[in-house]
Formats: sequence, C-alpha cells, structure tokens
Amino acid sequence: MSHSTTRRNVLRGTVATAALAATAAAPTGAHAIPRGGVGPNIGILLYDGYSLLDPTGPAEVLSRLPDATVTMIAERRGAVRTDTADVAVVAEQCIDEVDRLDVLLVPGAGNRGTVAAMNNQALLRWIRQIHQRSRWTTSVCTGSIILAAAGLLDGRRATTYWASADYLQSTFDVTYLPQRYVRSGKIITAAGVSAGVDMALYLASLMTDDDTAKAIQLAIEYDPRPPFDSGNAAVASPQLKERALQLLAASQV
Repeated sequence: MSHSTTRRNVLRGTVATAALAATAAAPTGAHAIPRGGVGPNIGILLYDGYSLLDPTGPAEVLSRLPDATVTMIAERRGAVRTDTADVAVVAEQCIDEVDRLDVLLVPGAGNRGTVAAMNNQALLRWIRQIHQRSRWTTSVCTGSIILAAAGLLDGRRATTYWASADYLQSTFDVTYLPQRYVRSGKIITAAGVSAGVDMALYLASLMTDDDTAKAIQLAIEYDPRPPFDSGNAAVASPQLKERALQLLAASQV
C-alpha cells in the first residue's frame, strides 16, 4: 500500500470516527436541524465592486443559526463581481423578488462600488422598503455610508471603515464611533471588512442567545491571532495607513 493511500485511509478513518462519536454523544431522538423555511430570513445585498469578506464573513456565521435561510440578493440574478473583479458571488434573487427580510445586510466596497451604490436610487429605495419591516438592518465597512445615503442613519451613532470615518460624519447626520460594531436601535453597523464577523456573532447572540453564538464561533473556529499587531487604525502610523490604502487602491478596478 502506498504512503498516499495510507494517508487517505487514515483521514477517512478519522472523519468516520468523529462522526460516530458525535452520533453517540447526541441525545436519544436527536435529529438534524431542518434547513430553511421556519427560521430567520437573512438577505445580503450584493452590488458591483463590493469587498469579498463583507458579505461572506457574516454569511458564514449567520447561516449557522438554527433554521436560518441566507440569500444573496442583487439588482439582477447571477454573478456579481468584487472590487478586485477576480472573484464573483452568485445572487440567487433580485431585489424585485424580495419585499421582506428579517435581517438585511449591506456590505461595503471600494470608492467605485460605494459611490455607485449610494447613488443608485433603485437600491436605496429597496433598502428603505426592507428596513421598514426588518428585525435587524446591518452593514459592514462602507455599507454604513450606503445606509446613510438611504436616510437610515440620521441622528444615529455608527461605525464604518476607518479611512471613511470623516466622510461619513461630515457628509451625513451621523456620529462616528471607532468600534468594531455599533448598535443603534435595530441597526447594527460594523467597521471594516473583518469586523463583519464580529458583528455577525453579536447579532447571532441577539437573535438566539449567548451560548448559541459561542457555539457558532467555535464551529467556525474563529479565534483570531494574527501574525502582526497592525489592524487598529487608531494606533497605526501614518506611513502604514498610507501603504494600506495604496494596496487597496492598486488591487481594485
């Protein structure tokens, strides 16, 4: 038997053993959680030029909520490309097909995508319509600027991507808070990109309970320990900030 075959068999055995252990540990009568239909209906808006982790990070968390349905939504069904244009996520529904959601999430984007979205009156009307009956309206990164453009953040506190904070606060009637996520009523805004995962776990706790949110965090093994202590704009040097924005600009189309 070859070494590669042996490794494959060991892997299969490990997976099978884990599955058997989980089955044995389950209480009598336990069954798989049914997918969709009875739990929260969560919609994530996609538009040309969004940042990839903004929708997909929260989707990874929120799709683990019991009975939840997570749907990508755009102006038209089909693939919607990110700010780098290298990757696309498929929107399974268009905004004309969706008139109610329990949770709406608006991701952020680079300058091109954010500006286009905040000037897209069809998108803004749809966001306002969904917000009227949503349980939670949320955003990640510069998605808060789009919420502000829709008039949903007037007089509220919110957060956004660090480099867009001055714009958000000076352009709209919004008080910027330099936090990973900020709740104002039923609106929750997250800071840049990766903060969407933190916000989604917080939202999961509000929609269920702390134990469920903790279990989801463990399920996705979210225990961030980055190799560098350089993710906080409040303590970053001007040179590092400039370099970060240069890298973003160079990667976007």
